[in-house]
Amino acid sequence: MKPIVRINQLNLYYGSFHALKNVSMDIPEKEITAFIGPSGCGKSTLLRTLNRMNDMIPGTRIEGSVEIDGQDIYGDHVEVEALRRKVGMVFQQPNPFPKSIYDNIAYGPRLHGIHSRSKLDGIVEKSLRQAALWDEVKDYLKRSALGLSGGQQQRLCIARALAVQPDVLLMDEATSALDPISTLKIEELVQELKSSYTIIMVTHNMHQAARISGNTVFFLNGEVIEAENTQKLFSNPRDSRTEDYISGRFG
Repeated sequence: MKPIVRINQLNLYYGSFHALKNVSMDIPEKEITAFIGPSGCGKSTLLRTLNRMNDMIPGTRIEGSVEIDGQDIYGDHVEVEALRRKVGMVFQQPNPFPKSIYDNIAYGPRLHGIHSRSKLDGIVEKSLRQAALWDEVKDYLKRSALGLSGGQQQRLCIARALAVQPDVLLMDEATSALDPISTLKIEELVQELKSSYTIIMVTHNMHQAARISGNTVFFLNGEVIEAENTQKLFSNPRDSRTEDYISGRFG
């Protein structure tokens, strides 16, 4: 499987704290890759490195390289806004804008220069359909997004990320604040989206990683302990620390 993301000897520091240590991995295109590990192990830090969200944290320093589609995203001539269009992100808590459902989806395309009403209408419908939300909201597009349920808000945030046609979708604990029914809907949605997008997800839920990801990466203390096909990692881990974590001995 062709890698879309290549990480080579990546070290990340927050001031004097060494948060990521010598991380190297390839992430395949149009697959679901899950990052697992205990709290504070570096998985969300690495996820935020992929669209340079860590740039916003004072004292952050990076060594090594991160390439997406062959481009070093920390190179001198990289436009961060263009990168974040290519690499979308969905956060742990649903964070719709205090705008209408329609304007939440249209916000990104407008930012990138699309103002034609017919084009925006098409993008809004397509994105909401991709996020399995269109049938629930198509008659209420002018209503505030804040009136949606938590699960609907999270699917709206996925639709908003898809509206600018990213290549990669990052999901940081995107179902941890949701009820089981909403979680299942998003898991089903993510399975459908992988045919068009590369999805990288951080999850504390090992059952979720086992259910929906093709590859899993286990982090511990800022290091990658094991990166493997999900079925293989869960059934026959190579490292005893991986086995201890997935069997519940710590974490």
